[in-house]
Amino acid sequence: MVSFTCALERFLPAPSDAVEGATVGAALAAVFASRPALRGYVLDDQGVLRRHVAVYVNGRVVNDRIGLSDPVGPGDEIYVFQALSGG
Repeated sequence: MVSFTCALERFLPAPSDAVEGATVGAALAAVFASRPALRGYVLDDQGVLRRHVAVYVNGRVVNDRIGLSDPVGPGDEIYVFQALSGG
């Protein structure tokens, strides 16, 4: 299951989606196939996670922000949200 922060809903629909994929990248690609507009909010033009985006799998931050190769299984929860910064 891939879920997106509700903050993205200000810009476009981003409902949770049950998709298949052996890696974070494959799961996100499956989501982007049905909702391509989400891709630009999550990935940059090189296909890398944007600086302000954080992705967690089962509550743990992904290790590979460039290749998105962290493995995922059928029951895993992927959560994508905008990281906050500032002080």
